[in-house]
Amino acid sequence: MIGDRRTILRLLTAAFVLAHPMAAAAQNYPSRPIRLIVPYPAGGPTDVVARILANGLSAKLHASVVVENRPGGAAGTVGGRVVVSAEPDGYTLLLSQIGSLTIAPSLYKLDYDPLRDLTPVAIAAVSPEILTVNPAVPADSLAEFLTYAKVNPGKLNFGSPGTGTLPHIIGEQLQLATGIKITHVPYRGAAPAVTDLLAGRVQLMIDSTSVLLSHIVSGKLRGLAITSEHRLAEMPNVPTFAEAGYPQLTESLWTGLMAPAGTPAPIVATLNAAVNDVLKAPEVQQAYKRLEVDAKIVSPDEFKTFMAAETKKWAQVIKAAGIKGE
Repeated sequence: MIGDRRTILRLLTAAFVLAHPMAAAAQNYPSRPIRLIVPYPAGGPTDVVARILANGLSAKLHASVVVENRPGGAAGTVGGRVVVSAEPDGYTLLLSQIGSLTIAPSLYKLDYDPLRDLTPVAIAAVSPEILTVNPAVPADSLAEFLTYAKVNPGKLNFGSPGTGTLPHIIGEQLQLATGIKITHVPYRGAAPAVTDLLAGRVQLMIDSTSVLLSHIVSGKLRGLAITSEHRLAEMPNVPTFAEAGYPQLTESLWTGLMAPAGTPAPIVATLNAAVNDVLKAPEVQQAYKRLEVDAKIVSPDEFKTFMAAETKKWAQVIKAAGIKGE
């Protein structure tokens, strides 16, 4: 009787696989090279993370993972569109940042919805943002800075890599949370903004640790608060915004791996497990430390919930601050 049941089960499984080609493909996944679309130029932070991840995934999955840079569009949406339009078979993936995945939908008229048209797979990297000031600003703490800003409304300029970027939106969020008035000065990228911050042409900037940490450690800039949940070992004297009484300013610049909507759950699970294994590898953790980014281990469901919450939060901030996409 048991043998008959096993035979029936095998026949039913075979029939299901024949009737559902995607299920059969999922069983053999991956059987050919995987394209990893990066919607930013080669050499940038996301591209570097992508190549670290691709190298690790190639070894874990026993299939070549090839990075393909597709910059362009509002917040890197050209690359996003490539993946949205791809077959949901796990062979075309997207590695993108918070901006294109949760901020852009509230700033631009996109022809796709990241929450609807993409499947969250795994978080590849996270990095906190730091509020820094030029040493000429008479403030050694966040409290002193806020006091100074309140008595000098509109006189302090904050630089950002551009309108609608995370540093810009956190700057607006800071104003909403504290009541200060500071003037936004958008640049074409972080590098020119940092140059002007060091020269004192703008007085403050909020950006990632990879952009600002070295200047803070060297004493060229002064760090006042960080958006992470915990202080950084490299800056033990710089408190978190939550410690200073502003828990709503607990944010991170994160990079996520996405697949087209409709990608079979077994493929998503395979990719998630492989990414998380790669992130735990000592050599990857060392590479991440050099980049000033951290790994974050989550399941696809956790990532989906997080991404939905991020999208809602940034939509509210963008509306309240009256930010318009360019």
